[in-house]
Amino acid sequence: MKKHVLTFLIFICLVVVLVISLPKENKIKKYTSEEIELAIYINDEETNTIPSKDSGYYLDLEKSTCTNNAIIQFDTNTWSPVIKNMSEYKTRCELHFGSEYKESILNGTDPVLGEPLIPVTIDNDGVVRKASLANEWYSYEKKNWANAVILFDENESYEDGEVIPEEKIESYFVWIPKYRYQLWDLGNYDSLTSIDSSKVHEIPIIFGDYNTSDDVSGECTTPMESGATGNCTIGDYMTHPAFLSIPSTGFWVGKFSTTYQNTNEDIYNPENISIKPNQFIWNLGNYVKHLNSYNYQRDLDSHMMKNTEWGAVAYLSYSAYGIQDKIRVNNHINSITGYAANNEPTCGYTGTNEECNRYCNDGTCNTAYPNSVLASTTGNVTGIFDMAGHYSVTMSFMEYNDGSVTVGLDNSRQSGFKGTLGDGSINTTGIDLPDKKYYDLYQFSNVRDNVSFSRRILGDATGEMGPMDISNNIKVNSWHNAGLNQYFSTTYPIGHRGYSYNSGYHADIFSFMGTYTFSGYSFRVILTP
Repeated sequence: MKKHVLTFLIFICLVVVLVISLPKENKIKKYTSEEIELAIYINDEETNTIPSKDSGYYLDLEKSTCTNNAIIQFDTNTWSPVIKNMSEYKTRCELHFGSEYKESILNGTDPVLGEPLIPVTIDNDGVVRKASLANEWYSYEKKNWANAVILFDENESYEDGEVIPEEKIESYFVWIPKYRYQLWDLGNYDSLTSIDSSKVHEIPIIFGDYNTSDDVSGECTTPMESGATGNCTIGDYMTHPAFLSIPSTGFWVGKFSTTYQNTNEDIYNPENISIKPNQFIWNLGNYVKHLNSYNYQRDLDSHMMKNTEWGAVAYLSYSAYGIQDKIRVNNHINSITGYAANNEPTCGYTGTNEECNRYCNDGTCNTAYPNSVLASTTGNVTGIFDMAGHYSVTMSFMEYNDGSVTVGLDNSRQSGFKGTLGDGSINTTGIDLPDKKYYDLYQFSNVRDNVSFSRRILGDATGEMGPMDISNNIKVNSWHNAGLNQYFSTTYPIGHRGYSYNSGYHADIFSFMGTYTFSGYSFRVILTP
């Protein structure tokens, strides 16, 4: 796990240390001692109080300076100043706070930045610039989602508007604000039926840090667990469950499928994670995906993406704030991130080598990032890529009939976690599952070819995308004929999304497939500061 290398000055005066680091009262008077003189400014007016964390102010690092070559920074986690490289006494430091840009329609769910995330804007040609927190660096109303990056060298700094070279960037992330969405289908599909393309529509959502309850008119109790019906009815607004199991005002999701820095070895090494365009997807095996994601940025509550978190991204993409269309498949046959097919595939999986625009390995039928915006959830460079065309396993499991978690099919085909296997045996040689907030759990079924999408979790973009047609080899739902292949069962107790480029037009952000292993699939990293 990366360590923040922050060197605190050991002040001779203990009182100064306590006052500077104390986040609760935030009362810091202009203080002069033999070591340091500290002054606080809010919008250029001197004050004796650091603004509170939720006040809407930010530390303007361009204006905040120290004498004697000392450097002043601000720890957003403890909400306190940090002074580095102080080598001389009688240093004066000024903290300048300014008003932070907020978008009114987000209703308090604006991006939360914690170290080492750096807010950025991205030009249409892919050039990344350090964003000014005082100016409009995102606008969901304009379908410009908030982006942030983590650098290889977390001690490097850039001025607002300065270009951050691509080779300096380790990972890209995109902010998904907390929202409620209007229910249009409760996903209670238990039998074979035909699809209904008229179901495809703009998904109404309302941003806000607010949890629905059944005592509010037009809203319903959340979260909706697997198969539950609760008090929800069509037309109600429901807080999306992705924001409830890990309470937050939103989360950061890897902008691309997870890539790697040095080697594609199937190893545990969180420091090897990168999330970048035009790189090989990191197809780690079994539980190593989870361990690397979980320990990637522990201070930001990093973890591997769950099925419901995938659903939150999918629904936002089909709201007024997203592309509201079928995203173009990443059809790069060598699994390179950020690509988009130049044309829509003209067929699905055929079992032959017939291409039908399904895949490409010579660069003539697809386009690389940043010109691949048709594969973005927003239709522009600010969105999320690789959501269709490459299998992405999620932290989602089926509950066994005794209440335990089903972690695979049998001893040779499983996720590597301890738990029950579909054949009834117990895997005792793996690792323990994480806290239950880090995975979704679905109701039990021992039917291999089951079609009971009523066991969905509302918001996970499975059952609600019905009705389904399971009469053909490739089963599909009503949203873009997105492919389905088995739901959760003892044979396929693990969920993955996105489908494969081989599946052509069946590969979609709303595709779902049950599987029995973590191995061989891509994965995504989530940050919840």
